[in-house]
Amino acid sequence: MGKLFGTDGIRGVVNAGLDATLAYQVGLAAAVVMAEEKGTDRPRIAIGKDTRISSDLLESALVARLCSAGADVLHLVIVPTPAVAFLTVDSGADAGIVISASHNPFEHNGIKIFNSQGYKLRDALENKIEDIILSGCNVPLKTHGDLGRVVHMDEEVVRRYIDHLVSTVDADFDGMRVVVDCANGASSATAPGLFARFPKLHADIIHARPDGVNINNGCGSTHLEDLKAHVKAGGYDLGLAYDGDADRFLAVDENGEDIDGDQIMAACARMLKAEGALNGNAMVGTVMSNMGLHIFARENGMELFCTPVGDRNVLEKMLECDYVIGGEQSGHTIFRRYATTGDGELTSLQFLQVLFRSGKKASELVADCKRYPQVLINLPVASKEKKEEIMAAQALKDAIAAKEAEMNGSGRVLVRPSGTEALLRVMVEAQTHEAARRYAEELADVIKNL
Repeated sequence: MGKLFGTDGIRGVVNAGLDATLAYQVGLAAAVVMAEEKGTDRPRIAIGKDTRISSDLLESALVARLCSAGADVLHLVIVPTPAVAFLTVDSGADAGIVISASHNPFEHNGIKIFNSQGYKLRDALENKIEDIILSGCNVPLKTHGDLGRVVHMDEEVVRRYIDHLVSTVDADFDGMRVVVDCANGASSATAPGLFARFPKLHADIIHARPDGVNINNGCGSTHLEDLKAHVKAGGYDLGLAYDGDADRFLAVDENGEDIDGDQIMAACARMLKAEGALNGNAMVGTVMSNMGLHIFARENGMELFCTPVGDRNVLEKMLECDYVIGGEQSGHTIFRRYATTGDGELTSLQFLQVLFRSGKKASELVADCKRYPQVLINLPVASKEKKEEIMAAQALKDAIAAKEAEMNGSGRVLVRPSGTEALLRVMVEAQTHEAARRYAEELADVIKNL
């Protein structure tokens, strides 16, 4: 991780850390690096964005600098992050750029880059981009006919993405009733068209009227309360929730209870295993995966491999070992057969198909992947250096060891720095919520004193 790029691209509050000047510099540096990488003087770079009020501002700066460096821009407008990854490959672009801060509030935004194969840019290339920016962007600009052009892509590209999603399932979902929460984000541009492709499925769409500032505001995968109320009041079979850029998916069962990413992955992995399609009988989670997922894997004859937090780390393990499914409790799920990154809409279709084929209610489908009580406390930290100082403190290490000894195998503790925010995260799992809360608060007090 460099000075600009975190675990998921460049993030910040717009005009308070991330501004048009930085976006302008990223555009130039990305054009130069991708031209070198692809061996061309005129790289083609696709750009998509979510619905934040600041996305237009950052997009304009990126496009201006890309073109001034001689890159052609495929302008995708509002589409989900995984759609940019897919359309970068489908359109034969040399790279794809997403302007989004995912599940974060509207005042945040970010810049994330995919390579020509639809994977997040590897660290070495991110470092090259950083080096150009931090050295002052002293790169000659193009003139005359060498300037880049902007190609405004039409609705056909969105249809191609939807076609791809539909092709991944072979169920018609006849008789099912669902409600879909778009988080007033990027899926507002794709979910209505996607679910219209299944005429036997009754799908009601909510929170699909973005105004630039209501993205993730009391809705979507980070705020399930309204979706739960809709599901219970309307007697739906399932509620589907995406985050702002639709790379996450969480669900709500028929009783209004949430279904997390661990349970979604467990149900899908079991179906893949039954079909003989679960390579290595394994799935990939992270250190945040609940103890319940570990027990589920063991009881169902599967291996669960855990990586550091971040879908980038999950994907690296999947590619290394040729595993086909992996994901995070937060709702990032990767189906390698169909996608190069987490895709909320794709995952929702896969989970719907598993539910439809099972003939069960959603609560029954995930009942054997139990969730141990888990408490997560986020603690603001002034700087990256302060995070490192606290994580290295012997007092914290001793406190963690004491809590683990006290639980004696009946729970676990994880303290880690956030890769995208100025936070330290304290997570404790225990047999009861009260015990988990007590241990987490005691560890939080240790960190506050540091």
